[in-house]
Amino acid sequence: MAAAAATPQPPHMHFLAGKKIVVAGCGMAGLSFAIALRRLWDGDPASALLPAPELLLLDRDGRRIGPAREGYSLSLNGVDADGGLVACRDLGLLDEMLARAVTGVDADGEGAGFRIWEAAAWRELLRVNAAPYGGLPTSGIRITRRHVRDVLIERVEQTDTIHWHRTCTAAERLPNGMIRVHVSPSSGDSDGEAATIEDCHLLIAADGAHSKIRASFRPGDSLRYAGAVQLGGVGRFPKGLPPPLTRNWGMVLTGEGAACFFSPVDSTGVVWALSQLEPEDARPTPYDRMSATAFAALKDEALTTGRAISEPFASIVRATEQDTSFVLPARDLEPFGHAGDASLRGVVFLGDSNHAVSPFAGNGANMALKDGWDLASRLCAAGSLDEAVAAYDALALPRARQTLKTSHDRIAMGHWTGVRYWGFRVALWFGSWFMWLAGR
Repeated sequence: MAAAAATPQPPHMHFLAGKKIVVAGCGMAGLSFAIALRRLWDGDPASALLPAPELLLLDRDGRRIGPAREGYSLSLNGVDADGGLVACRDLGLLDEMLARAVTGVDADGEGAGFRIWEAAAWRELLRVNAAPYGGLPTSGIRITRRHVRDVLIERVEQTDTIHWHRTCTAAERLPNGMIRVHVSPSSGDSDGEAATIEDCHLLIAADGAHSKIRASFRPGDSLRYAGAVQLGGVGRFPKGLPPPLTRNWGMVLTGEGAACFFSPVDSTGVVWALSQLEPEDARPTPYDRMSATAFAALKDEALTTGRAISEPFASIVRATEQDTSFVLPARDLEPFGHAGDASLRGVVFLGDSNHAVSPFAGNGANMALKDGWDLASRLCAAGSLDEAVAAYDALALPRARQTLKTSHDRIAMGHWTGVRYWGFRVALWFGSWFMWLAGR
């Protein structure tokens, strides 16, 4: 007799199959998560047979958020497994990011890169051109936030809809274990729409440093002042950027209590951010970038505070576009975990909503992209939500804590004066020498 045909076995049901996931906030972390979840779920033959999770993507802003918030450039690094370029490669977006890069390090470690300069003559104190990690074509790029958002949004919109101008104002856990999210039309865009509620099995809170979701579940958390203030903007040079900022980016140290970060944002624009230590209450009135008087005062203050920095500093300050100008107190948030916290079950905080850092960290975008990928990959691989969240915490918490420490160290060292400043310069000289010996 012929053997009976084997009865097809139903695939093992994944705990997220057919479940509803709300993503509150479509910045880098939220978008990275959405792309990663679809990519991993659809790419696994077993899970592809199951009902895919339903994604509801909500963001308080519109698709365009203006030059003040997306016109600056940021670093995506590829020097280790936690780099943003590694996340982009895993997301299938590396080529698109590289094509939009303002500048970057060559594959052999040469070319453009991060520098530390002294103020009087812009002489290099440190040159960092690290080797790429894991076969990446570069160890780092500078790219505008707008271009990063565009690449992420375009990929998400191939599979899902982003609901713009929708603010997640609060959230709560229901007796049945579901999470209820309260959603309101963003200010000025309501068109008579009423607030709504969305119940979900999993809430991804990626709604930024001032997260309203975090306020619901961790009301005691708040941003802490880190001791320094940056003022700056984008200087525009239609005939081309002044050297040495045509390709390089980095920090100028003065030894007089001020430091300034510079980076090209495109072929004619360079962002500058002059910083100094000051008490939190030193500026009781918020900066108004729409005020011509406030803008003129900002430039005057920068020229006075940064008087030790030689050209092209003064030219960059004078060429600053008003709508890009800013005064930014450095603030950050102590990272927190989720595993073992019953109050957070069903809610995961990504990016700035969990571990906001100041610009001194230089790693916020990298962490956001990695957060999204790491959480999605652990959710897809795990047998339960608790297992996935514990595995995610083990990856995300160490890098967030190290980034926070590094940012505080940079705030201190960048503003040293006197003996400590000169000791730091000696340390930088030895660092450059050892990197040269190591061929980096």
